[in-house]
Amino acid sequence: MGGNDDKSDVPENVRGVVDIDPWLRPFAQVLSERRYLADEWKYRIEHSGDKQTSLSKFARDSYKTFGLHANQKTFEISYKEWAPNAVRAFLVGEFNNWDSNANEMKRDEYGVFHLVVPPVVGSDGKKQFAIPHDSKIKVSFELADGSRIYRLPAWITRATQPDKETAKQWGPSYEARFWNPPTQYTFKNARPSFVSATDSLRIYEAHVGISTPEPKVGTYKEFTKNVLPRIKDLGYDAIQLMAIMEHAYYASFGYQVTNFFAASSRFGTPDDLKELIDTAHGMGILVLLDVVHSHASKNVTDGLNQFDGSDHQYFHSIASTRGEHPLWDSRLFNYGHFEVQRFLLANLAFYIDVYQFDGFRFDGVTSMLYLHHGVGEGGAFSGDYNEYLSKERSFVDHEALAYLMLANDLVRELLPENGITIAEDVSGYPTLCMPRDLGGAGFDYRLAMALPDMWIKLLKEYKDEDWNMGHIVHTLVNRRHREKVVAYAESHDQALVGDKTLAFWLMDAAMYTDMTILKETNPVVDRGIALHKLIRLLTHSLGGEAYLNFEGNEFGHPEWLDFPNVNNGDSYHYARRQFNLVDDKLLRYQQLYQFDKAMQLCEKQYKWLNTPQAYVSLKHEVDKVIAFERNGLLFIFNFHPTESFTDYRIGVNEPGCYRIVLNSDRSAYGGWDRIDESKSEYFTTDLKWNDRNNFIQVYIPNRSALVLALDSRIQKH
Repeated sequence: MGGNDDKSDVPENVRGVVDIDPWLRPFAQVLSERRYLADEWKYRIEHSGDKQTSLSKFARDSYKTFGLHANQKTFEISYKEWAPNAVRAFLVGEFNNWDSNANEMKRDEYGVFHLVVPPVVGSDGKKQFAIPHDSKIKVSFELADGSRIYRLPAWITRATQPDKETAKQWGPSYEARFWNPPTQYTFKNARPSFVSATDSLRIYEAHVGISTPEPKVGTYKEFTKNVLPRIKDLGYDAIQLMAIMEHAYYASFGYQVTNFFAASSRFGTPDDLKELIDTAHGMGILVLLDVVHSHASKNVTDGLNQFDGSDHQYFHSIASTRGEHPLWDSRLFNYGHFEVQRFLLANLAFYIDVYQFDGFRFDGVTSMLYLHHGVGEGGAFSGDYNEYLSKERSFVDHEALAYLMLANDLVRELLPENGITIAEDVSGYPTLCMPRDLGGAGFDYRLAMALPDMWIKLLKEYKDEDWNMGHIVHTLVNRRHREKVVAYAESHDQALVGDKTLAFWLMDAAMYTDMTILKETNPVVDRGIALHKLIRLLTHSLGGEAYLNFEGNEFGHPEWLDFPNVNNGDSYHYARRQFNLVDDKLLRYQQLYQFDKAMQLCEKQYKWLNTPQAYVSLKHEVDKVIAFERNGLLFIFNFHPTESFTDYRIGVNEPGCYRIVLNSDRSAYGGWDRIDESKSEYFTTDLKWNDRNNFIQVYIPNRSALVLALDSRIQKH
């Protein structure tokens, strides 16, 4: 299987991925067929009209024609909707006093309805829109049996919660609004540059609604004013926004989407969200959308479910067993249908163009990729290529995979310089994060979902003196060659009620009583703060090519996350982030915050993310020491609970004088200042050690970590 072997049996369209990973060769034909399906769909889309188009133009034209659109010159309003099961369709709303027959739409042979609402003359004698801005609307369908159903337009860009009186009379379903403000928001700042081949990605995962210390729903404006400056100060260069796509059930964390083109109205107006993203861009911060195309809410009156009266318009039929997710109680898209492809691809283009998002974290990719959705025995992936690529043994949903390939193609077309795509995939599907032109699925990164599971398991089941250094290192470096991952020690999943954050596993009740600097730290807090720093830095530096932190975890947020629901009396007490804790200089939370800031800024200056994997020279099980080099930096971790080591020998390849650029033991970070950094210069000895050409001797206190750089490199900065 060497590089000079005859490749005549490998199809041309996947030869690139086989060259990178020769173990894929027995499955080359399967990979080729999967790529061919996506390429065939792409060709069909690009030739679907009277003349050839592009994927990006197809997606843009779709969101600009389907749904409701106001012509600012003629004051006409056009409305277009696909509903093949309906016989007739009518636009109804406050503008026509909910007259069920006043504004009938024309139906074409494909079940696409269209209507133009002409302008009206105002009291001033001038033309104006017949449908007032922000007024309520619905679409009414007449079915073959003569019955009528009422729905929110599928492409609606604004949906709001009903007021109490309306909810009492008609139920809690969301209401569609015709969003046509008299003045449009104008973006002031260009997108930050991002070169996927070289630039680091340090992601701050956030949820606007929980981003206040007060027990309430936070707003876009509050996030812009209060949280963006924190993210900038910490040194993160990207934000991953959750729960933006409208969802009727707040406690779903945004993952039961009802209105795909509507930004959540709980947090403010569309212009408020645009201002948030624009402000972030002005700070040099990219903004990614946590996009949910893996499933949809079962809601009928305010969602896509049974939109045209059938159960198989946007989704697989429930009768087919593919129409419902077995655990999520939600509907599953039929990705093989042309109009579903139109809807979802247009959705991506809409968020890139209208809101200026810089890319996407695709939710539930594992569920999309497999017919078993990663549930049960099917979800127990061992890494055997047959589980993904064998015609006989794999359960890959070829249509979902082809859609994801098209989605990545679209992002590349729309944002060729700085578009980012991240897959939430725990299965390790081979080639998922390889370029499309080589035969891969085209994602830039996948989430390293095994890492937080490892840390939680260690904290739950083992004393840290029993941690296996080799196992920790193996888990952190165990990723596919040339497929980048986003490393993280914990995300929103670990913060949810029923689990605990790392800080809570480490310190538990002591976080409520012993985090003040006005009294001596106790062993529980001392251990917790020390290990919290080591876990984050080791994950950051060894675990991937990008890094993610869920908001609040940077300072050891003390409580889990629980949205208001019937089980907690609709309380917002845990649906918040207590930033007030880090602002209190008398609490040790600010020490964890300062370490996180130092870690991000150190990476920004010296760059270890998005560089080749580290060379690990030491995994000492007795001393509990890990050492490795990455991008010219030397990382040393001492996990031992009690033993500090003087003149500890560490192998390093490049000779010279090394100095400390990051030290977890500084008192500003909750450490003990046991190292005099002003006198800490480490000169190499020209003698092989641990398979490295040189070694240094260094003092490493227990439960501490050091990052060293060559003196010559430090002077350049």
